[in-house]
Amino acid sequence: QVQLVESGGGTVQTGGSLRLSCAASGSILSFTVGAWYRQAPGKERERIARITTDGGIATVANDLKGRFTISRDIINKRIDLQMNALEPEDTAVYYCSAISRQAQIWGRGTQVTVTS
Repeated sequence: QVQLVESGGGTVQTGGSLRLSCAASGSILSFTVGAWYRQAPGKERERIARITTDGGIATVANDLKGRFTISRDIINKRIDLQMNALEPEDTAVYYCSAISRQAQIWGRGTQVTVTS
């Protein structure tokens, strides 16, 4: 079974950038969609970006457009999330997910903390 491992989280000041990477243990083409979610303290997990694995069609949540970008690298089996102009409200655990018709799998998450 394919496993996902996130990396790239950390602590950054307001206005800073981070690039999160999700490494898959197998081909991401076995899934139709790759996505990033986040869960802030006391809040529900929310999807923030998704991308089709074959065509690379990307969708970012409206309130994050212009700051967050999702991409995928088929050869290196990665789904990345570039985050710019970070704000304290972006503080959360960020999760990578891959979705097929049969299942949705998750990584364990990576913490992002934005200080003011």
